[in-house]
Amino acid sequence: MIDVRNLTKNYGQLEVLKDITTTIHEGEKIAIIGPSGSGKSTFLRCLNCMEDPTGGSIIFNGVDISDFSVDINVHRRHMGMVFQQFNLFNNKTVLDNIMLAPITIAMQNLRKQQFKRFINKIRNLVAIEKRPLDEITTTPAQIRQAARENAMNLLKRIGLEDKATVYPSTLSGGQKQRIAIIRALAMNPKVMLFDEPTSSLDPEMVGEVLDLIKKLVEDGMTMVIVTHEMGFAREVATRVFFMDEGIILEDDTPERIFTSPQNPRTKNFLAKVL
Repeated sequence: MIDVRNLTKNYGQLEVLKDITTTIHEGEKIAIIGPSGSGKSTFLRCLNCMEDPTGGSIIFNGVDISDFSVDINVHRRHMGMVFQQFNLFNNKTVLDNIMLAPITIAMQNLRKQQFKRFINKIRNLVAIEKRPLDEITTTPAQIRQAARENAMNLLKRIGLEDKATVYPSTLSGGQKQRIAIIRALAMNPKVMLFDEPTSSLDPEMVGEVLDLIKKLVEDGMTMVIVTHEMGFAREVATRVFFMDEGIILEDDTPERIFTSPQNPRTKNFLAKVL
């Protein structure tokens, strides 16, 4: 699903990612662990080109999304991203936060269809070239209604349908993060990227967010998770990357990483955090 080839990322003279090559297959759950400053979050942000790679390529569903000629926004629709700080719009209700992106994309597609139909109609009128006029059956009202129904279904899934009309400022941290997750799910992504989704939460709120992610695991969602929750990584991941100094030093099953790591740096890190 995602092929990373010789990925590098520099900030001036600082080399943050160093020639990373790996493949993430459909259905895999990748947990990325390692010390702070090891390049974990930068790697995740490069996967959907929120950070432009300095070198190398990122092939997503057969397309090199690191190529500047590619419309990255088209491909980001299939990559859900959840951040540490929720990134909800505080001036919009919970429901509006979830509906915003699906409505925006659907309206853009509708306008493209309308424009194409208009151009073909003009061509037919001046007899430049006869082209069929595709019927447009979707209306803006139908788009908004479908987005609303999907958003409410997602809220019911996490037991927060009663929060649909409130603003994010009234929610707990755990509720905000769960809303952020289902907002990403509203786009029906093929892969979910999580950047330390529990790091900003109080300890008692961590569990409710991890439980939601576990449900996504059970649903078969492909995901890449940067996390400091070692027990969670061991439980849900199919593979674990240990990163340090911009390099994936170890890539193996959770069982092998956590019980018999091969790299001395991995052993030292796990001895301190477990």
